Amino acid sequence: MRFHVLTLFPQMIEQGLSESITGRALKQNIISLNTVNIRDFAHNKHNKVDDYTYGGGAGMLMQAEPVYQAVRSVVSQINKCNQVHSGDNSEKNIADENILYENTSYKNTAEEIKNHNARLIYVTPQGSVFNQQMAAEFAKCDDLIFLCGHYEGIDERVLEETVTDYVSIGDYVLTGGELPSMVMIDAISRLVPGVLHNDISAETESFHGNLLEYPQYSRPVEWHDKKVPEVLMSGNQKKIDAWRLEKSIERTKERRPDLYAGFKRLDKCREFLMKNKLLHIDMIELINRGCAEILFEADGEYLLRDMVSKVCFHTRPDEGGSKLIDLAPEDDTKPVDKYSSQHIPKTVTDQITNGIVLHQQRYVELFTANGFNETVECRQAVYTNKEKLSVSGLYRPDGKPMPNGLVIRKLDAADIQEAAPMYPGFDNPDYIIERIEAGAVYGAFFGDNTADDTINTLAGIIGIHEEGSIGMLYVKPQYRHQKLATALETYAFNRALENGWIPYGQIIVGNDASMRLQESMGLHFSKSPVYWMTKNNA
Repeated sequence: MRFHVLTLFPQMIEQGLSESITGRALKQNIISLNTVNIRDFAHNKHNKVDDYTYGGGAGMLMQAEPVYQAVRSVVSQINKCNQVHSGDNSEKNIADENILYENTSYKNTAEEIKNHNARLIYVTPQGSVFNQQMAAEFAKCDDLIFLCGHYEGIDERVLEETVTDYVSIGDYVLTGGELPSMVMIDAISRLVPGVLHNDISAETESFHGNLLEYPQYSRPVEWHDKKVPEVLMSGNQKKIDAWRLEKSIERTKERRPDLYAGFKRLDKCREFLMKNKLLHIDMIELINRGCAEILFEADGEYLLRDMVSKVCFHTRPDEGGSKLIDLAPEDDTKPVDKYSSQHIPKTVTDQITNGIVLHQQRYVELFTANGFNETVECRQAVYTNKEKLSVSGLYRPDGKPMPNGLVIRKLDAADIQEAAPMYPGFDNPDYIIERIEAGAVYGAFFGDNTADDTINTLAGIIGIHEEGSIGMLYVKPQYRHQKLATALETYAFNRALENGWIPYGQIIVGNDASMRLQESMGLHFSKSPVYWMTKNNA
């Protein structure tokens, strides 16, 4: 990930982020930091960037043009970087460093920035309050541009032209946007794979799942007459996990009643979903992993959204019709018997930006009539045991090669070129690349017998989708019938169990070979299928 900060005080940013975990990630080139001095784009004798405000009033205002030119310089860098990564290095496509990149196909710079999988964040008390969910969303971007204001702010016209997000870190006023930018960069960067030594810690800490983090202890056992709770030294992980959950709930209820209210809503939803665990495993795991938000609830009907992937999930009791239509204006709601004639309000469909999973077949017709396509019909395949699967004869958990040279490991950027063609994705050819970069894809490699422990051939892959299901399984034809698929699934399942997840996958109806594989591994199938749908022309 690349961070860009537009500021009047670049050294403040550079020095503030040069230490600790962020500083280490910068030195290891896991993330990068580009500070841009806005004064460099002020074309006057004293590099002045401020002026008096029209209409009068106290204080000075940062002018539009220097800010705009600073933004354009960063957009130019991003564009050139993307061209290089795409293999387009021709002279006609990569502009000279001093020439600003222009593309008349965009209405404004903000639109262009979004098209590059980037965001320009204006740090202002008037923005949405920054939180962990926002950090997770920003962490998926390739580039983040932070615009730091000073004085009375920045000319509104350049903000309208360039800003994609207005963000605040709290309801108070600081002298400038540098400190809030550093706060957000720290929070976002630690969610980038590789920044933390233990990537799991980013998923289990404060605010995960609408709960505050449980109390933690270290040596000595007794300090100032206060002892470490005995359960933490018992070695019984089940009891430890239960104690930690209890303490997280207690702490959240006491210190953050707002978060606790959200937790109780999701807990009520989870109770309903557990009545048919196999069918609703995707929604249950979404809640368990702290990634779910409730968009709609009524009489046991739920519309959830994954805060990471933005995929939505819908379910309700078998009896009765959908209450989603009750949100529509009365004159738009038609009292008819068929779902195909009913109306889902635009306020709902507009929030379904990345597809929806329906858990009852009878709603497929309703969503089809409201602008959605049925993409695929799947069965939920769930590993219900808590014990890890045996790896005997499949792979070595310590990462060392098997006698036949086989090693299974997490893929990294160096593997993208070889791995990407193995899984084109549904509609987006870049999907597998994004999952590899997120550290969510594993590969089976065979070693070269002529060299000691040299891994040189990728034979198959498996990965974890954004919403949490295990899939992307592919084994090259020449390596099939060697239990590689079983080895890869075993590896992925055991990694999921290590994270405290319930391993599950969604098997396309009609894929009999995959069905047989899941059955042989002890997975259980939902009796009813689920239906993936996307918006027409999406």
